[in-house]
Amino acid sequence: MSMQIRDMTKGNTTKLLLEFAIPMLIGNIFQQVYNIVDSAIVGKFISPEALGAVGSTGSISFLFFSFCIGVGSGSGIVASRYFGGKDDKNVKKVVVNSAYIMLVASLLMGILGFFLAGPVLRLLNTPADIYDMARLYLKIMCLGIPMVGMYNYGSSILRALGDSRTPLKFLIFSCFVNTGLDLLFVCVFHMGVFGAALATVISQVLSAVTCLAYSYKTNEYFRVEKELRTVDRKIIYECIRLGSMLALQMGMIAVSCIALQRYVNGFGSVVVAAFTATGRIEQIIQQPYNSLGMAISTHAGQNLGAGNNRRIREGFNKGTLIALIFSLCMLPVMQFLGEPIINIFVDADAENGAEVIRLGANALRITSVFYFALGTIYVSRGVLNGIGDAAFAFINGGVEMFGRIIFPLALAAFTGFGVWGIWLSAGLTWFISGVFAIIRYYFKVCCRKEVKSQIKKSGSAIAIKAKIDNSLKKTA
Repeated sequence: MSMQIRDMTKGNTTKLLLEFAIPMLIGNIFQQVYNIVDSAIVGKFISPEALGAVGSTGSISFLFFSFCIGVGSGSGIVASRYFGGKDDKNVKKVVVNSAYIMLVASLLMGILGFFLAGPVLRLLNTPADIYDMARLYLKIMCLGIPMVGMYNYGSSILRALGDSRTPLKFLIFSCFVNTGLDLLFVCVFHMGVFGAALATVISQVLSAVTCLAYSYKTNEYFRVEKELRTVDRKIIYECIRLGSMLALQMGMIAVSCIALQRYVNGFGSVVVAAFTATGRIEQIIQQPYNSLGMAISTHAGQNLGAGNNRRIREGFNKGTLIALIFSLCMLPVMQFLGEPIINIFVDADAENGAEVIRLGANALRITSVFYFALGTIYVSRGVLNGIGDAAFAFINGGVEMFGRIIFPLALAAFTGFGVWGIWLSAGLTWFISGVFAIIRYYFKVCCRKEVKSQIKKSGSAIAIKAKIDNSLKKTA
């Protein structure tokens, strides 16, 4: 048995959350640092237009990745419940059945993404001077979706078992390979955006294969006995039920990001480059929140399986405090160091470089005011996903989609914010999404006395799930 497996149903909650979240955070930071390095290499060694081309595909790639990520996350939630309920047999069934689902889902999304890359970019009014590069980059990236899916499957199951360190090892390895290949393909072989995309796909293959192979060797839950490898319709249904709602949530968010990208594209390639740079920075800022949210999700899922509602609420409270502290630390950084941060991506002496830096720095000053609202989304989402509140995923996705579509249009049309409405709308979207998430948490966890009573009386993860699902149906 892997020594990294962690039972989160007992012990100090703050310590457990941090011990789980920090390895994930390190891995996510490595991934985002790679994204920054990738963008910096593209922007400085190819052109600012190439940076805009790569950035304009981000929301589209996320749309195609979202179903795989959702299925992996849903399967992890189901596994965490059985693990918390000490039901090892069903944990193994989740491991093998979720692999079947992920194989089919990732292959399907990869094929769709490859053939729809061009039409989607045209639909978004991608500027003509970056369209060809964006289309090439996106098509190559879609070839790596099956590997992204399988890595996400393995890491989601490991996190459900309390192991956030094993995925970290292979993610760091992948980032180093990715960076080295980027420098080789772009700077030495001068392969342009094709080289940048190819480097990413190769690193994705390596991270997926090595992570799954190591997990099989060291973790007995991945060594599933022959009699447990059959298709289990009940488990597949549960994984798809939760996974599809999470995928729908992320898909709706991705669609809203695509709509926002279309709006951004209308301002020209300079604004697209600034938007890309600030997007890369915000992806780094979101990683502590994201890691914390996943830790809380595993914590909530395991404690639901163990029948301990008090610890579920304690996880939310401790997580909110951690998010607040981090938000307050990041606010002055973005307010006073915006220019040097954006200068990482664009050379000030390059054509339009100074303007990109000016736009990006002011944009960071706007969005940083809303960082705590962003943190509350991840904390609340972690708890609600962990207890299997599938409806919340749909609600949260709908709210974010509404904000990203309506706010930019409203700010441009009625207040004359112009280009600044792009980044102000992002902050306002985080704010309203955070409010909705906290309200949902309050009614589903704090005010559901009958659910809390059922959890306390039951020691079976299956019985807990059935009772909670019945209670949720009555109030749906």
